[in-house]
Amino acid sequence: VRATVDDRVRREISARGLAQSQIVVLDALLKLRQVCCDPRLVKLDVARRIEGSAKLELLFEMLDELLAEGRRVLLFSQFTEMLGLIEKELAERGIAYLKLTGDTQDRERPVREFQEGRVPLFLISLKAGGTGLNLTAADFVIHTDPWWNPAVEDQATDRAHRIGQDRPVTVYRLVAENTIEERILDLHAKKRDLADSLLAGTDVSAKLTAEELMGLLRQ
Repeated sequence: VRATVDDRVRREISARGLAQSQIVVLDALLKLRQVCCDPRLVKLDVARRIEGSAKLELLFEMLDELLAEGRRVLLFSQFTEMLGLIEKELAERGIAYLKLTGDTQDRERPVREFQEGRVPLFLISLKAGGTGLNLTAADFVIHTDPWWNPAVEDQATDRAHRIGQDRPVTVYRLVAENTIEERILDLHAKKRDLADSLLAGTDVSAKLTAEELMGLLRQ
């Protein structure tokens, strides 16, 4: 996947320049972020040939241990399709869960059931869980994929740090080693306003040089 998008981005930038290559650049970054989570998220034939996901395997090792200990877990992802893959695995394992995304009509019901202790695992899309939720029953938070704007991620985490929280809350962030996930986080530490541009689809050329961009795509 990296080789495919790298070649496409190089050709596009060479022909049109970075400022005029926004769609191709953002699509490349999206595919690489998705493949870090699970290859099945990527709409490319080369990705469909891959079975399994290291991140998903690690996630369920963690969940098995946490739920066995009686922990109450909030699990966030920016990709609703990733939540769908997690749901499928949970159903196969017979693990009860609640879910909240932008498509959820009744937000109060799953929040109430989690707070009352009926179900110990709550899957939440990052945008849907960013504001307006009080989930103090949680003592663990897992982010399956890093959001490049830490403020958005922190807003989601803070759902467990509301008034009434009386226990420590542990936060896990799952980051694929030696991938674009690590590189964007490193770059973001240097350019604090970069993440918003990358995800909003605005002019990344104002924030990112062609050399820095190709560094994100390197092997």
